[in-house]
Amino acid sequence: MIPSKEKEGFAKQLKLVWKQKDAAHALSWARALEAEYGQRFPKAIECLMECLEDSLQFYNFPELDSRKIASNNGMERLNAEIRRRSRVVGVFPSTASYMRLLVCYLMEYQDDNETGRAYLSSESIQEQRQLNDAKVA
Repeated sequence: MIPSKEKEGFAKQLKLVWKQKDAAHALSWARALEAEYGQRFPKAIECLMECLEDSLQFYNFPELDSRKIASNNGMERLNAEIRRRSRVVGVFPSTASYMRLLVCYLMEYQDDNETGRAYLSSESIQEQRQLNDAKVA
């Protein structure tokens, strides 16, 4: 889609879409990218414009930390912790033993979410929903 020698420059420009101060500026930046690169990289720009609205949804939650909701870091952190714990054991005697380790960790993870040690707490999400409802009313 994008030639190797142009990937770095294009990627820098592309990342700026999600670093704008609000959704309107992000959309205008994406349209500028479309105008600049649309002829040279049509598949990449088509992919960007097709999913742009979904990827800008984090702007609808300004009170929440956008770094937490604009990325997949929570899921990546969960997967990394599972891999770390699996490496400690090394070789599992059976699939069931691996599943026990996995389920135990996921139960611990859920407990952390319920007790407020969550990456993105349900209280902050609920507060945001109430603020949005009040704005609509």
